[in-house]
Amino acid sequence: LQQALHSHLENILPETRTGELMGEFGRLYEQQYAVALFNKMRYDIEGGGGPQNQLLHRKVPLKNKSIFSGDLFQYLEENKKWRNRFLFIPDSYNINYYENKQVMSTINCAGYRVLTSMEEYLERLNTSLPGVKAKVGSSPFLKFATQFPLILWHPYARHYYFCMVTEKEQQKWNAVFQDCVRHTNNGLPEECKVQTPAFTDAVRLFRQAHGHYGTWDMMCGTPPQILANLVMETLLPEMRDLITPKLKGKMHERQRNWMLISDAVYGLVQSQTRAQYEAVVQSCEAGRPPLETTIRTDMDQIITSKEHVSSKIKALVLPKAEKLLKVSIQPYISSILDALMEPTSRGFFEVRDLFFRELVDMSKNLLNDGNKEKLGEHMEKISMLAFHPVKMQSCYEKMESLSLEGLQQRFDVSSPSVFVQRAQILMREQMDDAVYTFEQLLHQSLEDQEAEDLCKTSQRCQDRVIKKFDYDSSTVRKKFFREALLQIFIPYMLKQLSPSCSELPRFQELIFEDFSRFILVENIFEEAVLHTVMKDIMMAVKEAAVQRRHNLYRDSIVLTNSDPNLHLLGENPPIDWAEEYGGGQEEEDGENAGDPEAQKRRRMKQVVSMIQVEDNVFVLPNESCLEVGLFYACLISEMFVVLPAQETFSL
Repeated sequence: LQQALHSHLENILPETRTGELMGEFGRLYEQQYAVALFNKMRYDIEGGGGPQNQLLHRKVPLKNKSIFSGDLFQYLEENKKWRNRFLFIPDSYNINYYENKQVMSTINCAGYRVLTSMEEYLERLNTSLPGVKAKVGSSPFLKFATQFPLILWHPYARHYYFCMVTEKEQQKWNAVFQDCVRHTNNGLPEECKVQTPAFTDAVRLFRQAHGHYGTWDMMCGTPPQILANLVMETLLPEMRDLITPKLKGKMHERQRNWMLISDAVYGLVQSQTRAQYEAVVQSCEAGRPPLETTIRTDMDQIITSKEHVSSKIKALVLPKAEKLLKVSIQPYISSILDALMEPTSRGFFEVRDLFFRELVDMSKNLLNDGNKEKLGEHMEKISMLAFHPVKMQSCYEKMESLSLEGLQQRFDVSSPSVFVQRAQILMREQMDDAVYTFEQLLHQSLEDQEAEDLCKTSQRCQDRVIKKFDYDSSTVRKKFFREALLQIFIPYMLKQLSPSCSELPRFQELIFEDFSRFILVENIFEEAVLHTVMKDIMMAVKEAAVQRRHNLYRDSIVLTNSDPNLHLLGENPPIDWAEEYGGGQEEEDGENAGDPEAQKRRRMKQVVSMIQVEDNVFVLPNESCLEVGLFYACLISEMFVVLPAQETFSL
């Protein structure tokens, strides 16, 4: 079927379809690239205010670390059988699974959803192909080998089916898979101050030009993946109309064939968008030097010209925007803010409590055997607390209760998942900042003291970090609330105001031709709308802080340079607790002593410990336990990680 699909894909998806979209996107990207470059250079010169973080930030948090690994059962569509597979999840959060010792496949989790039951899966599957509905009681195209399944579902790409032997295994793998999805859905890197805003603004303007103003669940992954999602958003309905009548066979066969078709088309689209996106970026980067020269030379004139045009556009837009704001936005700000604050604050409280509990447990253990070697063992685990999906699950699940029911349709919010995953990522970042700051303070204290009480030293460092965490947590949450409210209201306002602002193009005539690449009327219009609603949003968040219902600091409380010596510690190299306090690295085998790659693999530590396989190993029919054991024994000995001494992996 796959071969037949590839031979007929040109009839389903002509390359011109992707080319048309990329042509329009490329034009928007080039425009927004020049604007983003100007904004960056202006910010570098003028600077920006804002509260200073009190906690330190780790630059490379997962260096020489992997997230998780182990074996589970995977369903193979090729032969319709279940087979034991070894999965390894590195710091990239891609899921690598091994078909044998030489063959490895990778799952990029961007855009996926993790499902834990066949009922959830069939519910989503039934929406993908009109007229083909499967009931829970009907015979599906696969039957799980155990009662503990996990399914990776994607609206366009291939689905993956796994099952585990025990409920404990399922919970652990579910937490790990959710973390992989959360990480890959986290948007583009903020460090790219030109390419990232240029790309996101170009995608947003493209969707707005086609009538889509609200949040978008598929704004996730790398730029080529996002652009492929953009193509599939419009292409998939046409494909369904064309292909559905031609699908033959039983219901589950038609569903399965449709998934194969969608996956094949999605793969082709991604290859096309990747090549064309790279060409657009290279073209813009090649033209960057002359743009920078112009901006440096004419910065003041460009700013003056922009302010002149802005005043004209505001005179046109503000009366209409303020009327819309008063009638359709202000009545809903407080209710939406309350809906966001409740689960978010509970999640951050849980982060604080988890951090506190881990340090208290360490102190209790040090009371019984308070030496630096034991301290090193405990700190080695605590250092990766933020990246432990199972331990962090109690924090993440607090956000799952977020509900915008009744408001989603009014403001065209596709689902709360956009805000849920963003808040969860912020929780992880805050936890790691707290842990890293504690590490640096504790390490400095241990170096400065010759004979010390480890528990008292740890307690003093803990108290300092908790105070800093409370301040940073308040700052991060308030920023998250403001950004979430803007994401909800701005698209709605733009959609309502755009038809009444048909005069906007004529303002382009007021801009000097030499500056027209850096001043776009569309961007100024959106800035005017943003400034209109921003005042109300800032006031609502400020009032919430004054009430202190969610332990938010008031805006008047600003800590700057309150602990200057601490920030000097942030420049120190990362601390290897096992190496420094735990007795050092075990000697390498003589065979691999001179092999840098082998040494690197042995140095890797795993954030989540392996699942203990019980004595009564579950083996599927036609599955050789001997072959599986030999395969994993070879794999672990050659490329796998070294676990702490107290953790074992039984086959």
